[in-house]
Amino acid sequence: MSEPTPKTPTPAGDTYKGWVFKWTNYIKGYQRRWFVLSNGLLSYYRTQAEMGHTCRGTINLATATITVDDACNFVISIGGAQTYHLKASCEVERQRWITALELAKAKAARIQAESDDSGDDPSPSSPPAAPGQGGGSQNSEVQSTLRTLGSKVEDLSTCNDLISKHGCALQRSLSELDSLRLTGEAGDKIRQVTERATLFRITSNAMINACRDFLALAQAHSKRWQKALQVEREQRVRLEETLEQLAKQHNHLERAFRGAAQPNANNKVGAVQGEASDEDDENEFFDAVEEAPEFITVPADPHFHKRSSSNASGFNSEMCLDDQSLNEEPLAMSQEAPSQELVPLKKRRKRIPDKPNYSLNLWSIMKNCIGKELSKIPMPVNFNEPISMLQRLSEDLEYHELLDKAAKCHSSLEQMCYVAAFSVSSYSTTVHRTGKPFNPLLGETYELDRRRESGYRSLCEQVSHHPPAAAHHVISDRGWTLRQEITVASKFRGKYLSIMPLGTIHATFEKSNNHYTWKKVTTTVHNIIVGKLWIDQSGEIDVVNHTTEDRCHLKFAPYSYFSRDVARKVTGVVMDKTGKAHYVLSGTWDEKLEFSRVMQSSRGGGGGDNGSEGKQKTVYQTLKARELWKKNPLPEGAETMYYFTDLALTLNEPEEPVAATDSRRRPDQRLMEDGRWDEANAEKQRLEEKQRIARREREREALSQRSSSQSDEGGPHDNYNALWFERCQDRITGEQIHIYKGGYWEAKDRGCWEGCPDIF
Repeated sequence: MSEPTPKTPTPAGDTYKGWVFKWTNYIKGYQRRWFVLSNGLLSYYRTQAEMGHTCRGTINLATATITVDDACNFVISIGGAQTYHLKASCEVERQRWITALELAKAKAARIQAESDDSGDDPSPSSPPAAPGQGGGSQNSEVQSTLRTLGSKVEDLSTCNDLISKHGCALQRSLSELDSLRLTGEAGDKIRQVTERATLFRITSNAMINACRDFLALAQAHSKRWQKALQVEREQRVRLEETLEQLAKQHNHLERAFRGAAQPNANNKVGAVQGEASDEDDENEFFDAVEEAPEFITVPADPHFHKRSSSNASGFNSEMCLDDQSLNEEPLAMSQEAPSQELVPLKKRRKRIPDKPNYSLNLWSIMKNCIGKELSKIPMPVNFNEPISMLQRLSEDLEYHELLDKAAKCHSSLEQMCYVAAFSVSSYSTTVHRTGKPFNPLLGETYELDRRRESGYRSLCEQVSHHPPAAAHHVISDRGWTLRQEITVASKFRGKYLSIMPLGTIHATFEKSNNHYTWKKVTTTVHNIIVGKLWIDQSGEIDVVNHTTEDRCHLKFAPYSYFSRDVARKVTGVVMDKTGKAHYVLSGTWDEKLEFSRVMQSSRGGGGGDNGSEGKQKTVYQTLKARELWKKNPLPEGAETMYYFTDLALTLNEPEEPVAATDSRRRPDQRLMEDGRWDEANAEKQRLEEKQRIARREREREALSQRSSSQSDEGGPHDNYNALWFERCQDRITGEQIHIYKGGYWEAKDRGCWEGCPDIF
């Protein structure tokens, strides 16, 4: 791939990047290299693409000497042992690099000196957070801010030294010029330059004195601020402990009072009071803990807490809930568990067996697949991850709370923002997931019952084999329903693999009766032949509200070496039915999304050729951006567990009762998760052959039925009908789709799976 033209290094925090020419040898001379300056280390690569896997060399600036050779050249020496001759594209760029290198060198030398002085002793200015009080993250944030401010103050001091150093050198050079005693126009020019340099020196000295005064003030007040902060932290810890004790005592007194009052009533009345008592106990228990979530972070009994960290969505139990969700939670629990004793939530697993280190030549298998439909090619489990496509589809619910929030919105335009964020959030789990999910067998199902933890139930079924199609239906107690039928088309292009999901996703909200639809974008897996695999999402999504005709146009920018934009960028505009913009969305599909209220929009020029209006860009004036969605951090050790999220780790966890066709019961997938890949490959071949035999039998039956009817009309070659979904025409899109016809959850309650086909 061709490289972009050299450009000025771009600062990003303490990082500098840019193209610089490096002397290699007398044959090749200067060769252009991509240099990255970060944390006192100067690294270089042949291209930007090499940054992820191959570094050509690293220079530690703490012990380096930086000298200027001529207008564009500069030299970095390390103790006389190694010398790097570098050349910038122009004198201005060279000076920027020199300044950045001097600052980085001073900072690296300072950090090294502090490290030598302090050894391994922890910093006394970083008091630990009290256990169980949730102050660790805040303490870490404050300490990080203090360290950053201290670093910037040191940068000011270094700049002071650099200005003094270069100012003296400039003054000496001007004095030498003045001593030449030139006459005429040259002498006048030298005098003008000398006067301007003197004025600049005076201004610089004034700025340096102001910075020195600021530094003295900051140092004088720093200790007092830290002491005040420590006092506030200690007071908060004491308040948290007091509130927690009061909550426990209140709960204990309530139970004791009910226990003493209950025996005085007759049996019938006592039974009624007991039921009411238990219901009140449940409400009071959660109210007592959740009335002040910012203080009480550890409930009286975490096994019964609604927002335990063990639930599938992976949310922290410290997250504040709004009043509406607090009122709805006890009702949901009472419907789910009407007995007098609360049933503890299932503890979900936090780990799966580490991925074995199997070596396999990807190209040796993929070279014969160019241009073919990937779903029709038998692939070993070495390319897979231990979940099926149905489970991967259920993983779209990782950020279901966005739909919970959308259900509570009074404004359809604000609701659209949350629905759009939900459509983007499903891609965040794919950024490191280069493994391929198992292709589901025809009739395979997967249920994700998170009603007690998160209020929703999800069911997927593989309803077609060629083309492979999966139907998905989710119903939530919190006022929304999600359904989709996804057919995945994939093509191998040699260097990359394109995966194109076909089908429409529907989200409906009970309270507002709003009905939204959207489609998925194309996923591309790069570096199939050589290099490290990486994934990109590209394309456009139109989220449409068919009730109000509002829409949101989202654009996923494809990654480009030549773009200055942030990688994995997503932008969007929420508009009403007249086309007026109300919100602007911006962010990345792998990290976070923000939204801003539009105050004014105008058509800007400069977009197209000959000033054509069609090429003009719209400029939006917005209020300050607010966070709409943020990615949850990956669990510890995710790199050895296929980069699964907290939810993904629980998807294949054995669970009862589930249908006989559930993906959790699939033997080859279970063997792969356990690390027994050779056995998994053999089992995968057995299941695929069993599926082919069943398909041929259905085709014979369909052919026999057509023959007996003596009809000349062509009919289907496969008379397969899905068990839990029925085929019909969608009234919104006009597509032929499968919609959930009911009965699954009732069968689960009865424990009756008689109609399930034998696929495993």
